[in-house]
Amino acid sequence: MTLRADLIALLADAGIVDVDIDEAVEDEHVRSSAYRKVVAVIAGAQRRDNDRAVVSVILRDPEELVSKTALVDFVDRIAMNADGPTVFRQWAVELMPEIDQLKADGHRRFLHGRIHDWTIYLTVMTGRTPAAGEMVSVTDWMQRRIATQSTSPSVLAVLAEMGSTKKIRNVARNRAASRAVGNER
Repeated sequence: MTLRADLIALLADAGIVDVDIDEAVEDEHVRSSAYRKVVAVIAGAQRRDNDRAVVSVILRDPEELVSKTALVDFVDRIAMNADGPTVFRQWAVELMPEIDQLKADGHRRFLHGRIHDWTIYLTVMTGRTPAAGEMVSVTDWMQRRIATQSTSPSVLAVLAEMGSTKKIRNVARNRAASRAVGNER
């Protein structure tokens, strides 16, 4: 298919009518915005059976950075609405053949890392404490997110001791201390 046909099909399937196709074909910024709109609609759907096809179409974009950006947004949206790490990981594994088609090794590694980050985050948010090595294997971005959102004393203790930056260690230490004071009352 052509870029034009891909865009028309994606936008029609998502019910999006406010994108100028000619402009999107010519301008990667307009396409990027269009893909993000499609991803928002698709990620909000109850059914996940079309995700791989959508990703495959997005990956045909001539600008790989545009595809990668849309896929990162898709992964983030699915993770934020996932029922837990197992469901999210299963969804991600089904997309790996498509994700692995990215030509740039750095883009593939980034997406694999993002999926790993969200899997650890979802593990923490379901009340389980990953091994310390798993906690410190996530990116600074995810360590900060976990440090500011987790209520687990054991998770906060690991990040207070082994967080990758001083800020992460301080946030985790302060949150752990305030939780300990709150539990004494």
